[in-house]
Amino acid sequence: MSRSALVTGGSRGIGLAIARELAAAGDNVAVTYRSGDPPEGLFGVSCDTTDTTQVDSAFTQVEKEQGPVDVLVANAGITKDQLLALTSEEDFSAVLDTNLTGAFRVAKRAVRSMMRSRDGRIILVSSVVGLLGSGGQTSYAASKAGLVGFGRSLAREIGSRNVTVNIVAPGFIETGMTAELPEDRQAEIKKNIPLGRYGAPEEVASTVRFLASPSAAYITGAVIPVDGGLGMGH
Repeated sequence: MSRSALVTGGSRGIGLAIARELAAAGDNVAVTYRSGDPPEGLFGVSCDTTDTTQVDSAFTQVEKEQGPVDVLVANAGITKDQLLALTSEEDFSAVLDTNLTGAFRVAKRAVRSMMRSRDGRIILVSSVVGLLGSGGQTSYAASKAGLVGFGRSLAREIGSRNVTVNIVAPGFIETGMTAELPEDRQAEIKKNIPLGRYGAPEEVASTVRFLASPSAAYITGAVIPVDGGLGMGH
């Protein structure tokens, strides 16, 4: 049977690759987006995850279209990179509100039906930066590290209801953001990656597909790095 899946921030980059991969696995997939148009072939709902009312509305639309959410991928995120001494409290709070509290909002809305049906998959998209740290990214790293503690605590809360919660921690992935980096900076980054290259969005997506599949039914509270070895040992 096809499941109902929702990917937040699923209109581009890693989120879109995840949505496409879940659709290829046979799931009915919806994505949230904040601007532009939804991706072709996927059910899109406009939603800002910093707004609880919008989150509830998005879930209601998805439930009407394809049923209660069985698979939730909390991927929506932003960056406002800056040295701490120059970071405003407003920017720091904005990153945490989107990346961490946004995940809380969508997970809280999703667990209601999952706990009733005694089945479900929640996958949080963190980052190697949340484990390894990165100068100039204190807000981003804090938000992504927070997802680990949040996800593992939730996994303990709802494991008895047969709902798994896992965290994927991508490293440097080929996206529009990394493509804009100067060539010398890209070369410097790749020197620190044991595999010597960036990852592809599809490599993150295939990991999410596995965690959402029946094959991962006995995995919960795990942090799965997809980073070419950059963060090993963390």
